[in-house]
Amino acid sequence: MDPAAAFNELPDPARATGLDELVEQLRLLKIWAGDPSYGTIKDRVNAAWAAAGRPAGELARRSTVADCFRTGRRRFNTDLVVEVVRALHPDTGYVAQWRQALRVLSGESEAASRVRVQDRLPPDPAGFTGRVAELDRLRRAARAGDSVVISAIEGMPGVGKTQLALHAGHVLLREEPFDRVLFVNLRGFHPDPAQPPADPAAVLDGFLRLLGVPGRQLPHGLAARTAAYRERLAGTRTLVVLDDVATAAQVRPLLPATPGCLALITSRRRLGALRPAARLTVDVFTSREAVAYLREAAPGTPVGTDPRAAARIARRCGHLPLALSLVAGHIRGTPGWTLTDHADRLDQRHRERRLDSGVELALALSYQALSVDLRLLLRLAALHPGQDLDAYAAAALTGTGLSTARAGLDRLRDDHLLQQPAPGRYAFHDLVRAHAITRAQDEDRPPDRRAALDRLSGYYVAATAAAMDTLHPAEAHLRPRIAPIVGPLPGLSDPDTALDWLNAERTTLVAIAARGPDPHTVRLSRTLFRYLSGGHLTDALTVHGHAVEAARRAGDTLGQAHALTDLGGVHWRLGRPEDAARHFTESLALFARAGDSDGEARALTSLGIVADRGGRPDEAIGLFERALTLFAAAGNRTGEARTLNNVANVEARRGHTDAATAHWERAMRLFRQAGDRAGEANALNGLGDLEVQAGAFEAAAGRFQRALTLYRQIGNRAGEANILDSLGMLHTRLGHPDQATDLHRLALTMYRETGDRYSEARAHNGLAEAARAAGRFTDALAHHEQALTIADGIGSGDEQARARTGIAEVRQRR
Repeated sequence: MDPAAAFNELPDPARATGLDELVEQLRLLKIWAGDPSYGTIKDRVNAAWAAAGRPAGELARRSTVADCFRTGRRRFNTDLVVEVVRALHPDTGYVAQWRQALRVLSGESEAASRVRVQDRLPPDPAGFTGRVAELDRLRRAARAGDSVVISAIEGMPGVGKTQLALHAGHVLLREEPFDRVLFVNLRGFHPDPAQPPADPAAVLDGFLRLLGVPGRQLPHGLAARTAAYRERLAGTRTLVVLDDVATAAQVRPLLPATPGCLALITSRRRLGALRPAARLTVDVFTSREAVAYLREAAPGTPVGTDPRAAARIARRCGHLPLALSLVAGHIRGTPGWTLTDHADRLDQRHRERRLDSGVELALALSYQALSVDLRLLLRLAALHPGQDLDAYAAAALTGTGLSTARAGLDRLRDDHLLQQPAPGRYAFHDLVRAHAITRAQDEDRPPDRRAALDRLSGYYVAATAAAMDTLHPAEAHLRPRIAPIVGPLPGLSDPDTALDWLNAERTTLVAIAARGPDPHTVRLSRTLFRYLSGGHLTDALTVHGHAVEAARRAGDTLGQAHALTDLGGVHWRLGRPEDAARHFTESLALFARAGDSDGEARALTSLGIVADRGGRPDEAIGLFERALTLFAAAGNRTGEARTLNNVANVEARRGHTDAATAHWERAMRLFRQAGDRAGEANALNGLGDLEVQAGAFEAAAGRFQRALTLYRQIGNRAGEANILDSLGMLHTRLGHPDQATDLHRLALTMYRETGDRYSEARAHNGLAEAARAAGRFTDALAHHEQALTIADGIGSGDEQARARTGIAEVRQRR
């Protein structure tokens, strides 16, 4: 059988959405490769492993190879599958695609949603030279203003794809009338497994915000975000630069659909499925271009005795632009040397090290030219788990002062070993990071690397605590005590600054929590609870889940109990009441075992909320009363006030208006005394809802507006959505169904964005009531039925009853 006759392309592992689908792709690859027997594949795998020095006892058997092709697997031996792929098609890039697919499907893609977008291009690369023909092609493509233009810049790592795209972008902005710019690094081939390719839905989240869409209006789901993104670009001339693309599937939702827009794409992979209008396969420099680049990048450097010294340098760098840029940095940093001196040194180093990669040689030379302190900074900065870092994080890693860290980062930037995507932020090119990590593994003892990461985690925990103390001072005594750190901390005493810092560092904080060490994970989880519960439920699930496991490993009973309570709260908001109740029950037992009555009260309150939403008000009241007794005995006025809020909710649903009002007013007094803005806003919301029911619309509007202001001050998106939903009910009662519909839709969008299923059902009921008021009975029925479906799925008794009542009334009126 001729494989080429059966398949035009290799099976694509990126298409698989589950392990069984990946097995199907592996079976297709086996057929593509001529359908060798399992024994033949086993022999190829073992030959490769034996050549790599693997002991005979660890070699593969025919049965284990055959298992790779069996469906119904819950996990894979990743090393074996990768080696099987290599045995069937030993192309390095293709094997890397399989390794990435296995990583994603094995649950290692938590970081995919963490991505930074920009509304401007990074700086035009200094000393850019050559690429005249490529620039001309891009210019011609950009002038095709009556259609959408996609230009793909493809080529090997380090060949200068990003530099060409950025330079071309700056040239086009000077020559063409573009309205705006969007830029993102999609991390298609990042060397750190903790930095997988960016999720296009997360990229669209960022793009839509840059295009003026408020967070509360962001649509949920990839298709909806793609549609909203393209709608925002309609009628504009926008330049979209999508750097380091992994696959066509990753980038396709990010492409504009408006004539006149231009998308510049860079990738190491040929993206044939996109069929771009202009495809540029970028090769290394010619010898002439490489020499011209060196002269531009290091002007005034004397040639020395060898007139061909520049050509020798270019040849030792393999004419690779990245290698040349790094060597140019070395040349600029060694005044008094001639080009001949540099060429001789390159030749010598090549003989000594026998390096067969120009970029490795350039990186090694640039690294050796650094001072001891800068080498250490480069190595340790490469261990940072985030996409970029600032001087405070660098100071924590190295244990130095802020000015020293900032000066070191600037020096590494000047030497082209770091990039600066935004003021004060520093990032690695992926090849430089890979080289620096290897150096760290070779030169720094494991205890020293662990100590650096421990200092980094300690810095982030301390800075997070400072930010949370500013935003939520009333709960400072409930958060864990954080020991002072030796290094510098940013000024976070202003609420806006504190919130901005948390928003900017959120992805890094999640990565820190995922990596540990265990005590930092537990403290960070507890410290971040209120911030994450304000609308970042996916991140909360990750952080609190890691904290539960970290506390178990450390034997930290109280840490485990708090993390379980926090995790249970996330599950409840996500519409998983059974999981929530299980976590709350386990935490209650742990708190009791540890003798923490305050923690017991918190777990009881949480169980009471589950009972209340599940339609068991008497059980809920009993749990709340037990919690109130414990909170009062412990002197925890904030906990007492939050429980009173929940008691008031139950009484309001029972129709006991006077009792509910009394509980909310008492809670609000306690919150104000403690300076708890989130709690006060919650109580204001409840009192406003009662006033809507009583017809006191002006008073209700005042309470809702005050609550909305408080929630926005602390960045609590979940609370903000609740107020918008309440305002929607107010406008329905005022006879303004169109305004009510807009408000409920905003709330619904935010609930979907955060995954809050209980509140999503409530918003659908609100939309249905607004539609009924406007006489749109078909819409009303659809929304009530949607609310009922959600409420049935999560066991929400009150929203079930509300939906059923509404459905009956709509059918009667129709």
